This record gives sequence, C-alpha cells and structure tokens, in this order.
Amino acid sequence: MINSKLKQALAALTVSAALVAAPVYASTDAAAAEALAKRVEEGKKLAFGRAEGNCLACHMMPGGTSPGNIGPALIAMKLRYPERQDLFDKLWGVKAKEVPYSMMPFFGRNGILSDDDINKIVDYLYTL
Repeated sequence: MINSKLKQALAALTVSAALVAAPVYASTDAAAAEALAKRVEEGKKLAFGRAEGNCLACHMMPGGTSPGNIGPALIAMKLRYPERQDLFDKLWGVKAKEVPYSMMPFFGRNGILSDDDINKIVDYLYTL
C-alpha cells in the first residue's frame, strides 16, 4: 500500500513538474530557436557520449541506454536547479558548490570539458 501511494505521489510530482516547467528559453526569433535546438542536440550528444560527458555512466536519463545508478536520475532539472548558473557550477566544479563525498567529477575545473561544452550539456539538461 505504501509503495502504491509512493508511486502515485511520484507520478503526480512528475506530471506537475511537466506542466509547470516553461520552455527552456522563450524566443520569437526563429534563428535563435534553431541555434538553441542545435546546442541542445550537441549537449545531448556530449551527455550520452561515453568518451566525453559520459553522464550515463552514473545517471539515468530519458532515452539513455545502460545507465548507471551511482547518481540521481537526471529529470526535472529546471525545477531542481532553477538558477541555470547553479547547474553550470555543479558540472564545472565550483568549490563553493561541492557536495562532500560526491563522486561527481569536476568537468571544468579538471579540464575534462570546455565551458562551452558544459553550457551545451546544461542546455540539454534543462529540457529534461
């Protein structure tokens, strides 16, 4: 019974998050929207790629295959990180945002990914 209630609550939360979440960026400029779509696709490629971002090694993401379970599922990212800079800082490895004993690599601080690549991944994650 508790498991059923928990599943119902999680489903309601997921639906609520989807309804509340606004588009990543509102733009009437078709060229800007197209550029953002390209950045989102590049971010997805980096996040799914095993050679670069490799987010799937630790996280479950919609559409990802063979995800890890070390880190939390990457869903409702805009709700979890309302300030885009906070998510960027988390991925980059800003010391003030470190979580003690986390296994999350510092992608920017350690030179694993460029700032532009991290921004592309953030653009993609904000669509989840």
